[in-house]
Amino acid sequence: MTEDFQNRRGEQDGAGHHPTEQFPAAHHDPQTAWQRPDTGATYSMPQYPNDAYREYGQGPQMPPPGQVPPTAFGAQPPQAPQPQRRPVRAGLVAGAVVLALVSGGVGGAVGTLATRTDDGRAPVTNALDAPKPNVSNVANAPAGSTQAVAQKVLPSVVMIKVASSRAEGEGSGVVLSSDGLILTNNHVAAGGGRDATMEVVFSDGSTAPATLVGADPVSDLAVIKVTGKSGLTPIELGDSGALQVGQSVIAVGSPLGLAGTVTTGIVSALNRPVSTQGESESSQVNPVIDAIQTDAAINPGNSGGALVDGNGKLIGINTAIASLGAGEGSGAQSGSIGLGFAIPVDQARRVADELIKTGRATYAQIGIKLRPQDTAARVLESTADGPAAKAGIPSGAVITTLDGRVIDSGNALIAAVRSHQPGDKVKVTYTDEQGGNPKTVEVTLTAAPAEGGR
Repeated sequence: MTEDFQNRRGEQDGAGHHPTEQFPAAHHDPQTAWQRPDTGATYSMPQYPNDAYREYGQGPQMPPPGQVPPTAFGAQPPQAPQPQRRPVRAGLVAGAVVLALVSGGVGGAVGTLATRTDDGRAPVTNALDAPKPNVSNVANAPAGSTQAVAQKVLPSVVMIKVASSRAEGEGSGVVLSSDGLILTNNHVAAGGGRDATMEVVFSDGSTAPATLVGADPVSDLAVIKVTGKSGLTPIELGDSGALQVGQSVIAVGSPLGLAGTVTTGIVSALNRPVSTQGESESSQVNPVIDAIQTDAAINPGNSGGALVDGNGKLIGINTAIASLGAGEGSGAQSGSIGLGFAIPVDQARRVADELIKTGRATYAQIGIKLRPQDTAARVLESTADGPAAKAGIPSGAVITTLDGRVIDSGNALIAAVRSHQPGDKVKVTYTDEQGGNPKTVEVTLTAAPAEGGR
């Protein structure tokens, strides 16, 4: 027999062969029945289909019909030529598997035997035998890659822990100054109430207590200051006015308390009006942000963290997510479904600067009353001597554009106006109540009252 044929037919006799291999069943044939001369017992030679011979090689030579086979009990008849046999290694290889599990030295020796190529097969190579490459991930990070951006931005993003007698939670923030000024969301800094304490966790694992510098529920932004820290790495501020839909962005923060989490995505939309929850249920402020929409994964805990461009420059403060909602009465909060929103850095820069210098932020207003949730920006009333009234915009008018930007809801107008500064001049187009007679006028925006305005 050839080696392969012999290995696959081996019996369970300690030779190391596998008895579970299946072959065609043996059957008795009078033409091939052999009788032992000493006992008279009859044995039959298993017959195999021709394709088995083709697969495994020529089988054993069969004696002519009626001839007694060679045995150890009588004279030996002339021997038919036998095929040359090669060494059988199946038992050694099977044993090598077991030995390799308990002894690296033995496994290595047997492995050499198992990979010999005297049968013409290609030698076996193993990735585990290759030496560990000597590389530096920092040095190899291509400029503009997510890896390079993460290495640049991570030292400038922190986790903020807030705790009080009534609540506790976590959020994120970005370092504004080397001496510890940090920008975050108002709902992060004010989330624990007036008696809350704040602790900031830095990228190196160190911590420091923090106090509130200033907060603005209208923009949902706040600035805090840590004590006892210096030499921090301020984040580099970018330009949100130059963003384009489809541009690659990277979000960095502490979702669900997992500090230093980096996710990637694109700018999905710009100038998206998003209404967020105020400081408390009793707050009369309607916080509406003129948001950057992104599909980068943003989850609870990302609030206040960084949204950066491909150069690692801050373009937004991650603030809110849209979700399908938790089950009724479950009280659970859903995670990212690819609809995240960030406050543009141009607005965040102005508000943060005002909070640091004066403790409060100012906003532009157009001087009208409307219903934010309406699907049209319908003027319910113009404030006497306000910007809209001075420009001749009457009650009942429907504002359709502001500086060329389409206004399709009350919240859209609020977000568009709040993206400007007091004193800015804007072009406003409006129609009458029936949607006809469009007119365009120039409106000079003024400063809103302390708790916001329109």
